Amino acid sequence: MKKMLLAVFASFVMVCAAAPFLCAIEAPQGTSVTSSKAAESPVGFFSAFEVAAVIGLAIAAAGCGVGQGIAVGKAVEGIARQPEASGKIQGVMLIGLAIIESLTIYVLVVALILIYANPYAAQFIK
Repeated sequence: MKKMLLAVFASFVMVCAAAPFLCAIEAPQGTSVTSSKAAESPVGFFSAFEVAAVIGLAIAAAGCGVGQGIAVGKAVEGIARQPEASGKIQGVMLIGLAIIESLTIYVLVVALILIYANPYAAQFIK
């Protein structure tokens, strides 16, 4: 478990370090763009939000997948130990799985808001 968390943290740090390079604005061929015009372009701003949304969704999906796997595994163990309590265990497990899955849906909603209805977009689009 510690190795997995370390790998997720290391990949997060690498993506954050690479974010400025991912958002670099390149001039079309045959034109010259000064640095002031490149700074005014909203392309880098929106691509940074797209990268952040993808990373956030990936981390949320991975975390929720691990959580759901652990929850189902423990529920199966509980049912195997006490088959007479399977109804209660299954009900609690399904409620827990719904709550865990809702966290991924919340991240999806926030990511879609940041991409399509960004409250800061008015400052960058003129």
